[in-house]
Amino acid sequence: MRFIVTGCAGFIGSNLVDRLLMAGHEVVGIDNFSTGQRRFLTDAVSHRSFTLVEADLLDEVGYEDAFEGAQAVFHLAANADVRFGTVHPRRDLEQNTIVTFNVLEAMRKHHVRQILFSSTGSVYGEAPIIPTPEQCPFPIQTSLYGASKVAGEGLITAYCEGFGFRAWIFRFVSILGERYTHGHVFDFYRKLKENPARLEVLGNGKQRKSYLYVQDCIDAMLTAFAKADGNVNVFNLGVNDYCEVNASIGWISEALGVRPRLDYSGGDRGWIGDNPFIFLDTESIQSLGWRPKYSIRDGVLKTVEYLSTNEWVFEERV
Repeated sequence: MRFIVTGCAGFIGSNLVDRLLMAGHEVVGIDNFSTGQRRFLTDAVSHRSFTLVEADLLDEVGYEDAFEGAQAVFHLAANADVRFGTVHPRRDLEQNTIVTFNVLEAMRKHHVRQILFSSTGSVYGEAPIIPTPEQCPFPIQTSLYGASKVAGEGLITAYCEGFGFRAWIFRFVSILGERYTHGHVFDFYRKLKENPARLEVLGNGKQRKSYLYVQDCIDAMLTAFAKADGNVNVFNLGVNDYCEVNASIGWISEALGVRPRLDYSGGDRGWIGDNPFIFLDTESIQSLGWRPKYSIRDGVLKTVEYLSTNEWVFEERV
């Protein structure tokens, strides 16, 4: 098949590009490199079945021709900075909602009718049901990031109804693994390298979170695309487990050989919009035969291992 991958130089996007090329598909990657890394595409750009389009999807021109002849779009391009959403509130609207509209319009004009969308478990806000199923009613949104993804989902489902699209919507927990460049493991690793004797922790460390290893995430998306044949298919992606932030700190510290003093900022959450308990029901995706191969602890340790051999990512992210 001929796939388009938006956000192709990002953490999940670049791993997905490599997997699709390995499977024999043709891939057109689109990225503006605002946060994506060219080094993540080292193998892809040398592959004869990969085409890179450097463009900003917030613009309405400069990339639409890339959609010609594509059969499906993995739309992963987004602002994933949940924590600082209130600092730059327009960013989530532009990069998550308006960009999704622009992608849908490019698909419509070039007769591409299948979209696979990276949404988020944050759409559930502080869910009244734990573990949270896909059918859980949406509560009041607690983050601009989550709200922008809800809007993206709404646009996609409306295009399915109005223009005959088919959609696979994936509500992720936090993803870990190789090429990871933001999030709690990234932040804790950096802080502990700078000062192994002390670690500042937002909140009380008792926040309960769920995580998924990136290759398990990609396996789930590809399984859903192959087996789920509805008009709109919505799947939670995660593992049947969660951990406290304190537990992940322990795994990271052990891997680095340090024993820091933990200084907590206090409260049951780290920032405005931080959900103190995230645990998704994944029965729907598991009913298709998918199972995660790695535990949360495995994912954390694999991420630490990657960061320890690729510390250049810290300088790039600055």
